[in-house]
Amino acid sequence: MKARSKLKERNTGTTIQGIDFAASAFVVARQMLGMSLLIDGVGGLIVETEAYDEKEPASHGFRGLTPRNAVLFGPPGHAYVYLSYGIHWCLNFVCREAGHGAGVLIRALEPTTGISRMIKRRNRDDLRLLCSGPGRLGQALGVTPALNGKRIDAPPFELLAPNVSSRVVRGTRIGVSKATERRWRFGLAGSQFHSLPFR
Repeated sequence: MKARSKLKERNTGTTIQGIDFAASAFVVARQMLGMSLLIDGVGGLIVETEAYDEKEPASHGFRGLTPRNAVLFGPPGHAYVYLSYGIHWCLNFVCREAGHGAGVLIRALEPTTGISRMIKRRNRDDLRLLCSGPGRLGQALGVTPALNGKRIDAPPFELLAPNVSSRVVRGTRIGVSKATERRWRFGLAGSQFHSLPFR
């Protein structure tokens, strides 16, 4: 039986399954690829992420702390959930030290666990489309605003370290109109479950 992830405080920040979430979102976004993410026992392998930081205008934290984005400003190792286009709940993991707004958007998973529940939630049985994109992923995993601010080392979350290391591909982020030159989108090379191809 796989052990649940454990969180331990270090001088450098919050470490979960070998990843220091007090590091930059750019670093954490790469390191999360290949991890298993489950919410209430439903999920799969993280195959695509995007990094965001308050110093660049595509980030929710760019204009500073507000009641709406407060969770993004820490502490690290918590979930930041927001509504996209008034329709989809999107899941992010907070990075950097408390007071600095940064996070990693979980863009796509390869479904492995609780697939029947994903199919029911999405009303779709094509595995490649169940979690390929942050909105689809949010629906498949049952992401709601109730998860906003929750620690990601405790139920309903479960994070498991990758079994093997894999090659990472990079590209520009999707759906942003600012800081479009930044290649802060990351994916597992060769995955068939990316939201869009990497070029």
